Order: sequence, then structure tokens, then C-alpha cells
Amino acid sequence: MKIRNFSIIAHIDHGKSTLSDRLLMRAGAITEREFQAQMLDDMDLERERGITIKASAVTVFHRHNGEDYMLNFIDTPGHVDFHYEVQRALQACEGAILVVDASQGVQAQTVANAYAAIDANLEIIACLNKIDLPSARPDEVAEETEQVLGIPAEECIPVSAKTGVGIDDLIAAICEKLPDPRGDANKPLRALIFDSIYDDYRGVIAYVRVIDGELRKGQKIRFMGTNKLYQVTDLGKLMPRPKSVDRIGHGEVGFVVAAIKDLHDVRVGDTITDDDNRASEPLPGYKPVQQMVFCDFYPSGKTQYDELRDAMERLSLNDASFSFEPENNDALGFGFRCGFLGLLHMEIIQERLEREFNIEVIQTAPTVTYEVAMTDGTTRKIDSPSELPEPHLYSGNP
Repeated sequence: MKIRNFSIIAHIDHGKSTLSDRLLMRAGAITEREFQAQMLDDMDLERERGITIKASAVTVFHRHNGEDYMLNFIDTPGHVDFHYEVQRALQACEGAILVVDASQGVQAQTVANAYAAIDANLEIIACLNKIDLPSARPDEVAEETEQVLGIPAEECIPVSAKTGVGIDDLIAAICEKLPDPRGDANKPLRALIFDSIYDDYRGVIAYVRVIDGELRKGQKIRFMGTNKLYQVTDLGKLMPRPKSVDRIGHGEVGFVVAAIKDLHDVRVGDTITDDDNRASEPLPGYKPVQQMVFCDFYPSGKTQYDELRDAMERLSLNDASFSFEPENNDALGFGFRCGFLGLLHMEIIQERLEREFNIEVIQTAPTVTYEVAMTDGTTRKIDSPSELPEPHLYSGNP
């Protein structure tokens, strides 16, 4: 069986989630009766706002030209505040479907995501979506895609994720154009952790892409970054509902359960290896994320400091682009200084704390990072007015 790993990337509201739904239907993973809009967006917030916040990895099977294919695809967010989710998803793939709205054309995040895929050395398939709209201009947008991104206009595949037109051509291109998975099945196990969640009953669940070797139930695994040892209790894939499997082979995507109770033992970007046959070096992982907006969260109402800390630890496990550190305020007491990728990201984190963990918070006004030119010629970064040095220590002051 041949394996194809790819991400679906695009500007916000260009139809990624609808296209994912249509691919699931075409591959027979869901029926017309089971179908619902934004099938992979399982957060209430995602459905209410009509946006994807978390990337979702799904495995489906398809037969093309007499051969069986395993298609592992990841639906990613389009908003710039969740671009780190996209970068993490791309590291787990060999290809990317770049969705372009046939009426709006190439937009800012279209370009940003395309270059992220190029930097990751992925094979890109351009897809012109929403050709069913009266305002669609597929020929013009195909030319625009060639001029801006260098993808030949004749290679752009026109589709309508809403009606299903062109989906067969897109799946054929995925099977024929995307390369086989990188890595070696005969080398010691190396699996990249690209996402994780916390389950009250099963502990930390790590979503992985196996690069070398294979993962098996009962296997003793070691996290190379934290050097922690665990035994695999369950393996599974999302199809799109969770389904247990006995092994996750080379080039495949799935999730690992190993009764991990300590949140700090699992890091996104870490490498899992076989403890009995260890890999010599870990996978490259991810670049550190750069937060852009900062604000303080303090417990409010019935919420206690420890409850807020535990909730934020669980949330940071699921969202690696969110950071926090302890902060103390004379008026508000003990809380946390939090870093976000943007204002929407900050808003989503606050809402998730309230909805998923029943946490009440007081939030301070958001700020950005400033660089202060010191009198000794150095620069210091600060993200709060309280961190400003004494006036005589920085330039422009006597």
C-alpha cells in the first residue's frame, strides 16, 4: 500500500475545512447521513466562529488505478495567528494542497503558507476552490497564482468543495504527484510529535508521524528530549473517529497513549524512539515560536491560582504557541504573564480557559514587545512597562 502525507493550506475562509469534508466523503470515511459542515473542527469555538483553530490529522483509504493508497491529511488553520499550527503540520508531510479562492484570488496567507511549504521542501498541488460561485474567475486566478507563486496555471486544479466537482481530479493528483514518505522502515524508530492533548482518563495523548521504524503496542519508548521512558498502552488513528491499531508503520500518522500523567514529559517537536534499539540522534523538531502580544491573566471569582496554573499547563500542551510565566501584581495578586501570536489567539485562549476548564480570569490590557536602547550600547527586550529600566540607563535620557 502506498502512503501519501499532505496538509491542506490556504488563506482564511478559502474553503479548507469544506474541502476536507468532501475528501472524507469521497474516500468513504463518512456517509452523506453522517456528513456535517466542518467535520474536523470539533471545538465549539471553531463551529461558532466558522474558523479552524487546531490542525486535525485524519487517515483515509482510497483505490486509484488498481493500487491502494493510505491518505494522511491535515486540515490546518488559515488565520495568521495560528500560522505556527500550519508550520508544525507541514513538518509531518511530504506534500501540500494549496487552496485558492477562485473569486478572491491569491491573498496574504496564501503567499505565507505557500512559502512555508516551499521552505519545508514539500510538493505543492494548487487547487482553485469555489468555482461554483457566480463571481468565480478560475482562469484569471490561475494566471495570478502562476505570476505570484510560480505554480504553472495549467497545473491548477479547479474544484468546488461544496458541490464535489473536480474532487476526483484532485485525489488523482494527490496519488500521482505527491512523493512517497521520507525515512527508512529498517532504521531504529524515530517518530515526530506534532501535536498533543490531555485526556482525564488516558493522560497525555501524543499525535505522531513515524519517520523511521515502527511503533507497536507494548513497546518501551523513550522521549529523546526529556529522556523519559514509557510503555505504549494504545495506538490509534483518526478515521475521522479514533480507531485502535496494533502498529503505526514507517510514514504513517497516528496517536500514542502511554499512561503519561506528567504534562512536562511530552513536548511538541520531540522525537520518540525505541528504548531497546535507540536512534542515534533526534529529528530536527521545530523552530521556537516568537510571541507577538503579551498580557496578564489573574484568577477571578471562585477560581484559585493553582486551578488557573493547571488549566494553562493543559492548554499549552495542546497549543505550543501559547506561553506563560508567573507574575505578581500589587493590586491583583498572583497570576501569569502570557504570550500570544496575536489578538485573536489571545481571545481564543481566554475563551478556551472559560469553556473547557470553567476558569474565570481578569485580563490586563495587551502589549507588544519593545526594544530599549541602553546607554552601554546594548538593547533589552521588554513586554511590560514595569520592566522598563531606570531612566538614566537607556538612551535619550540624562
